Amino acid sequence: MNDDKRTAPTTSPTLPSTAPPPRPSPARERWGRRLFFGMAPRLERVEQPEPPPGLRPYEHVRVPRRHGEGTLGGTWFPAAGETRGAVLLLPPWLKWGRAYFHRRGRVPALRKAGYHVLTLDFPGFGGSGPVGGYFDRDVEDGLDYLAARAARLPLHVWGVSSGGYWAHMVLARRDEVWGAFFEEVSHHLLEWSRRTSPWARPIFRLFPLLFPQGHRFLDLREHAPALRVRRAAYVSGADDPGVLPEDTRELARLARAEVLIVPEAEHLEAIKVAEDRVIGLALATFAAAERDEAEKVAEAPPAPAAGREKDTAPSGAEPDADPPKKASAPVAT
Repeated sequence: MNDDKRTAPTTSPTLPSTAPPPRPSPARERWGRRLFFGMAPRLERVEQPEPPPGLRPYEHVRVPRRHGEGTLGGTWFPAAGETRGAVLLLPPWLKWGRAYFHRRGRVPALRKAGYHVLTLDFPGFGGSGPVGGYFDRDVEDGLDYLAARAARLPLHVWGVSSGGYWAHMVLARRDEVWGAFFEEVSHHLLEWSRRTSPWARPIFRLFPLLFPQGHRFLDLREHAPALRVRRAAYVSGADDPGVLPEDTRELARLARAEVLIVPEAEHLEAIKVAEDRVIGLALATFAAAERDEAEKVAEAPPAPAAGREKDTAPSGAEPDADPPKKASAPVAT
């Protein structure tokens, strides 16, 4: 099947007027989360392997959590040469967690392009603490850490499958991220599970009946129109049984984003089949977001000079020729 298509966004990027769906109440989220993760594929917890020598230098870090016990495990890869920004890499639902990014060239390409990189483990993976809620809270913690460590640099997010899924909720309510790249992201994880595990379909029908607000909160079609990034792009495989090409195109349409469908690629295979194109689109998306922001700043009217107010005189009076001078501030020596 030849379905290798790259489609540009239909409109210029602007901040959305659509609001994301409301979050469920703490009690409903707690019970909904238990059912949601109870239906998730079981993964064994394994020790994180060290990055290969080719990814040195790197630093393992602990990311503080605001909504869960313990910390999140992460690895910091500094940019090579002149720094232009920082990228948060979010892994798919695989037992290797953030070690997933030790392969396939994403980290070296980002570093070579001038980006610091932070890879993150979700709760229950590697050395991270236990699950404490939906994972969007943990994406937010990772983003806070990245923003603090890469102060005043452009920030971007690159999420793969589950990682990109949970990033949507955060990027629909926060606007400090400039570019977003989503690989093989389902519009709803329950729908993905239903397609890939037909035997459990009766169980998956329970969730929207018991937790309708939670089901809506977990639907990315509700979040994509509210994304507050400057630029976004989506990639998926044409032969992915869980993330159909029409799902990817619909999310991209709602988010006013670019889309790439890779032929003869199943789930998590797009970068195996077309590594250069996938990584190239990610880098181009981040660069376009930075250009958009630079143009926005250049077009903004200059701010009024601080500390100067226009002198006005009463009607019929002449303004003072020589207004009183302010005392000079002491000069540090």
